[in-house]
Amino acid sequence: MQSCSSALCVLTLLISTFTTGSVSADSPVKVNLHDSATLPCSESCTGLVRWSVSHKPTDPLAECDQTSCRSVKEGYQMIHDQYLKGNFSLTITDADFTKRGWYTCDCDGKDLCDVNLQIEPLNTTVQMKSGESLMLNLDISDPVEVLYNSTGAGGPSSGQICTVDGRSVQCKPVYTHRASLTAALELKEATPSDSGVYTVMDKRNEDAVHVFMVTVQGHGDGSEAQGQTHRRSRRSAPSDCEPCKDQGGFQPGWMVPLLVLQSVALAVLLPACVILVVKIKHLKSKDQQHPEHPHMNGNANQVPMKGLGNHGAEEQQRLAEPSNDQQV
Repeated sequence: MQSCSSALCVLTLLISTFTTGSVSADSPVKVNLHDSATLPCSESCTGLVRWSVSHKPTDPLAECDQTSCRSVKEGYQMIHDQYLKGNFSLTITDADFTKRGWYTCDCDGKDLCDVNLQIEPLNTTVQMKSGESLMLNLDISDPVEVLYNSTGAGGPSSGQICTVDGRSVQCKPVYTHRASLTAALELKEATPSDSGVYTVMDKRNEDAVHVFMVTVQGHGDGSEAQGQTHRRSRRSAPSDCEPCKDQGGFQPGWMVPLLVLQSVALAVLLPACVILVVKIKHLKSKDQQHPEHPHMNGNANQVPMKGLGNHGAEEQQRLAEPSNDQQV
């Protein structure tokens, strides 16, 4: 009985020895890309407190002591007032993918806290047509793996399809002839069976970096998606025949000012035409009542003798009689 108690004491001592080191956070700190991140650590220390990347303990990021705090590297800071209260939190002003991973806070070289910083994965929805190339942005330079979860009928099995390490690409045989690495991982000649969820995973941290939700429309499918594309193109570049397609009385916007202009022109020109016709009829009637010249009786030798008096009448009669030459 006494030996069991001694063994229990030794076990308890060993457990306490291995657990009195650094305290790991219960859950990782997750932030969106380029947001600020605060790594918490609340312990007791009156000496020098320093933060560093866990696998680089001799390369401090920020530190505090009883007199002040210093940002050893740009973008990392601690607050002295909080340090004096036992709050040794580290603030990262711009969290990007290069800042993911484990961080350690130590007091005079003794580990206090270990915190894992994660960046929320990017999410992209892709709608494409059969035969086009699928471009998967990798976003980080670290080794990654591309996982695939099929949602298309008859699609390939889910799981890892490719790994990328620097400029080296290794893919499953079914993808080898289609995959290439440019600015992104390109999968050529997509088909509806390629529809699904593609996840770019950081192999070192085992974090998702980018999630692509892909839908590939076949040549005879996806009339709705094609219609949406058609509607977008119609808004950006209307067709000349487009008004002919609508049979519900719809008129384009430019027709309204034209109709108003036509109505105004008709309202102005119609009264003017009526007035012009009335004036023309009035002038004709006046000409018939007061002719300026007498009408000829058909005789070529008859001329008006207005203003000649009696002499004019005799001269007119003489001219009207046939001459001797005409009688012969």
